[in-house]
Amino acid sequence: MALNRKTQGLIRKSHRYLGLFLGIQFIFWTVSGLYFSWTDIDAIHGDDYRIHSPSISFDNLLTSDSLFSQLTISKIALRDLNGVPHFWINGLDLYNASSGKKRQGISKDEALYVASQNMIPELNYKTIELIVSTDAHHEYRGRPLPAYAINYKHPESITAYISYADGAFQTVRHRDWRWFDFLWMTHTMDYQSRDNFNTTLLRAFSLLGLITVLSGFVLFIVSSPTIRKLKKK
Repeated sequence: MALNRKTQGLIRKSHRYLGLFLGIQFIFWTVSGLYFSWTDIDAIHGDDYRIHSPSISFDNLLTSDSLFSQLTISKIALRDLNGVPHFWINGLDLYNASSGKKRQGISKDEALYVASQNMIPELNYKTIELIVSTDAHHEYRGRPLPAYAINYKHPESITAYISYADGAFQTVRHRDWRWFDFLWMTHTMDYQSRDNFNTTLLRAFSLLGLITVLSGFVLFIVSSPTIRKLKKK
């Protein structure tokens, strides 16, 4: 393969500037890949701070017929809120399962109780707040709102999230998860939802990365003394 000096110089310059332009993203891809391969995904999910919540069992509950004779029930779930049984009806309404009283969300004490049933007992909570909105980058994005955010005294800055509407435990976030989330964003190059692998930006960088690698192979072939000697023979 014989190329004149001008063409070789153009390939070298293109390779050099493409490498410089793509270098930072290559570092992000490499660092994030290393992080993903060296971490336990269960630990990232916060399983180390979770316990299996006990099965819920109550006596003398109101029957659905006596409580909801005017409603069409498609689904019903039982909730334990501070030791008091509640029905979560059709994914919309919360009722006290003993008195039949309709609830408009749960209290902070009830949220702390739910958290205590799902988080390891060694954790001590620091603050609790009700969040009503999140942006696309919030660690609780895409989950039911409003929700209680319970922050714990821990080096990992642990936060548990409880749905305000029905008291369901939603998720737990901590420092390693936040690092994972940030690196996942840089890996996918989706700076909005994190999980879109079809962004124009990712496609462009992937194509340019391939061109950079191929130009490096071309440069090796056209400039290698060993290959030139083999061709002469």
